[in-house]
Amino acid sequence: MQTIVKANGADIPALGFGTFRMPGNEVLDIVPQALRLGFRHVDTAQIYGNEAEVGTAIQQSGVARSDIFLTTKVWVDKYARGSFAASVEESLKKLKTDYVDLLLLHWPGNPVPLAEQVEGLNAVREAGLVRHIGISNFNTRQMDEAARLSKAPLVTNQVEYHPYLDQTKVLDDARRLGMSITAYYAMANGKVPKDPLLQDIASRHNKTAAQVVLRWLIQQQGVVTLSKTATASRLQENFDVFDFNLAEGEMKAIHGLARPDGRIVNPEGLAPVWDEAA
Repeated sequence: MQTIVKANGADIPALGFGTFRMPGNEVLDIVPQALRLGFRHVDTAQIYGNEAEVGTAIQQSGVARSDIFLTTKVWVDKYARGSFAASVEESLKKLKTDYVDLLLLHWPGNPVPLAEQVEGLNAVREAGLVRHIGISNFNTRQMDEAARLSKAPLVTNQVEYHPYLDQTKVLDDARRLGMSITAYYAMANGKVPKDPLLQDIASRHNKTAAQVVLRWLIQQQGVVTLSKTATASRLQENFDVFDFNLAEGEMKAIHGLARPDGRIVNPEGLAPVWDEAA
């Protein structure tokens, strides 16, 4: 049974299907299968270039749009007051829907003042184009500032999070603000499946290392995670993470894999000065 994360009024399915770097033909093939299998949370972005295919895939899945939690993100070149709302309307057209469940600012790196960016988020929410708003790749200082500037509560900060990257500070801050964290890059660019500790824990539960990490993420309070695969046979594996629990010692051991150089995604000009690991 899919778990729901409650955050500032939003009910977010804990396991999402991410479409980063997924070409349109793959989206059309795999997203309907993911939805038929039980996924109810789909994540895309303007910059991914596949919103139109995501919209078609949802229509072709046979699953009602109202049963799906759909997230997209505004790219940094659309943050200014003059282009924000129009870019969201364009996203909705591509997604073939009249609203998205969650709209995020994709990266903080931009000359447009944060107050103007947050004003854009609130305006499209008030216009009924989006149900909930949030941010992505913000550090705790920026997260606090965005929350302070926003009339409507922010519901998530989507950040890189996997066993090799300690995100305790960001998590603690999100919880204090009533927000969730949405984890991306959960498999740490393919390191997770090969990790001996994770394989060992997996064998105890008759699961795979990938399943263990998805479970480790959603078992943490206020954490949503995105999974992604272009392989149909993997879909079931990614979804089968609700029928077992990790023991406290196992959770701790996985946290213990974090390293100072564990971060993978750090694009120059977009990324903030990250919080030091706790």
